[in-house]
Amino acid sequence: MKITKTPKCYVGGAFIRSESGRVRPLNDSSGTFLANIPVCSRKDLRNAVEAAAKAGPGWAKRSAYNRGQILYRLAEMLEARGPEMSEAIALSGTTKNNASLEVRTAIDRIVHFAGWTDKYEAILGSVNPVATSHFNFTVTEPMGIIGIIAPDSSPLLGLLTLILPAITSGNTVVALVSETSPYPSILLGEMLATSDLPAGVVNLLTGERKELIPTFATHAHLRAISASATTPEATLLQQGAADSLKRVILHDPKSDWHSPTHDSPYPIRDLIEFKTVWHPIGT
Repeated sequence: MKITKTPKCYVGGAFIRSESGRVRPLNDSSGTFLANIPVCSRKDLRNAVEAAAKAGPGWAKRSAYNRGQILYRLAEMLEARGPEMSEAIALSGTTKNNASLEVRTAIDRIVHFAGWTDKYEAILGSVNPVATSHFNFTVTEPMGIIGIIAPDSSPLLGLLTLILPAITSGNTVVALVSETSPYPSILLGEMLATSDLPAGVVNLLTGERKELIPTFATHAHLRAISASATTPEATLLQQGAADSLKRVILHDPKSDWHSPTHDSPYPIRDLIEFKTVWHPIGT
């Protein structure tokens, strides 16, 4: 007898079912039942934010080199399970060739951002000329917990494209994955659990966008939201974020996630804070 997998969300380094107990069936492109996917609730989102808050200080204190090595190791793990991930992506109806290309691009993008961990500071920071006998530096620091709303298309590549700029600079992430194609994120969670990435740095939730997006928008402990959102969703996010002065970065749902423009370091800039340091010359 074939034993079907029981998919679970990845939160705080553990695999959880939704506290609501709700699930929805996942079928392959032919309509054959594969598994039940958890439907996460607002309580699950709040729990994920708590897990990200606990992991934040330790992750932010890691050296840039160490964060890069951890991301590189994740790319190795994805490459080792590439065929399995390609099959998971193909469940949405895309061709096997397109699914394999998405996995290959995702691996390359992880490696790319692993290389940015110890280089973005040199590009985004600066030494500023001042009219006094001081050195004046602008340096970067992570914002904290970032909410991610992933696109439904390109369920692996789109998700990683939004996550990587956030964790590269020391932020932690709570991500709502593709609603229509959640299974690749289930496999990604399995890889994260056995990688060197500390528990709670990346938290992955499956569920309904219409239910969770309002909570993402209004949750006071999320310092920014990076979202692939439709126009109504974008309006909801911006209105909800106004009360907590939350930064909202919007991405076109029809974006070409394979485009090299997504390899730029400037998405990192969207999710960091800048501070100015003065230091007297000669001391």
